[in-house]
Amino acid sequence: MQITTIGIDLAKNVFQVHGANERGKTVLRKQLRREKFVEFFANLPTCLIGMEACGSSHHWARKLQALGHTVRLMAPQFVKPYVKSNKNDAADAQAICEAVTRPTMRFVPVKNVEQQSVLSLHRARQSFIKARTAQANQIRGLLGEFGLVVPQGIAHIAVRVPTLIEDATNELPGVFRQLIDRLLEHLKLLDRQVDEIETQIKAWHRDNEISRRLEQVPGIGPITASALAATVGDAKNFDNGRQLAAWLGLVPRQHSSGGKAKLLGMSKRGDAYLRTLLIRGARSVIYRVTQRNDPDSWLVKLTARRNANVAAVAQANKTARIVWALLVHDRQFRPGYTPALAVA
Repeated sequence: MQITTIGIDLAKNVFQVHGANERGKTVLRKQLRREKFVEFFANLPTCLIGMEACGSSHHWARKLQALGHTVRLMAPQFVKPYVKSNKNDAADAQAICEAVTRPTMRFVPVKNVEQQSVLSLHRARQSFIKARTAQANQIRGLLGEFGLVVPQGIAHIAVRVPTLIEDATNELPGVFRQLIDRLLEHLKLLDRQVDEIETQIKAWHRDNEISRRLEQVPGIGPITASALAATVGDAKNFDNGRQLAAWLGLVPRQHSSGGKAKLLGMSKRGDAYLRTLLIRGARSVIYRVTQRNDPDSWLVKLTARRNANVAAVAQANKTARIVWALLVHDRQFRPGYTPALAVA
């Protein structure tokens, strides 16, 4: 019988393939080497292919789509319940094949090469920032062992540390002075790497119409706008703005039973990096609004009765909904916009 659905368990070199016909009966179980993967599917009639959203999945999804197949990516946690008994590659491929046919399954949009490229810049920038923070903390900690305290804040490192290691009255050994000087050079190198990558991201942002449109929203700058444009992709994959906010983990986590609703803290699902950018942008919006102290602002009223962190998440949730509306309806951001005015 003709294969209609295929589940693929991806790996570095050996891929496990599980195929089923229109009745769900298993008709194919096969291992494929990496070099034979595209050739096998090029000779196969077009069908529905499911894969977990993991390393290299977007690359292979684009390759299979170019061959005419319909490809669906799924989050691994949604596939796990379909794994029967022991876990192995064959069982995983069978679970993927079954999960991709479920009508309520949630799928991950396949990213194009441009989206993956700019997201790679974001990931590299974030890793350099973490390394820069770790290097600054190491310099501060080593100096603290000799009784030299540098104030918190990475800006104080470049300003105060060179003066400390050049001061002859602090009795630092010559070897230690050379070490701190070397660590300072490494810190400067990491700082240059961050600046260069940010320049590349901003250049992509200026050339992307969607990213420029998102920058108009309060709390969103070039970094956040480019990350949103590359990560969200087609916003029509979400039925409404709340789904996008939930996808980013900006909604309450539920633990309800017996008809009694119980809401906990935010779910923190989805992309932590993107969620962090939105919450940081929300904090800047809260700061500006509280400085103006507009009594009619809902954000001012919220900060008056709730914790600042709760208000930041609420503002980030609102920002995500605005982003969905702008992308779906292809609009420009307008301050003070309300649906009632739009209808009138």
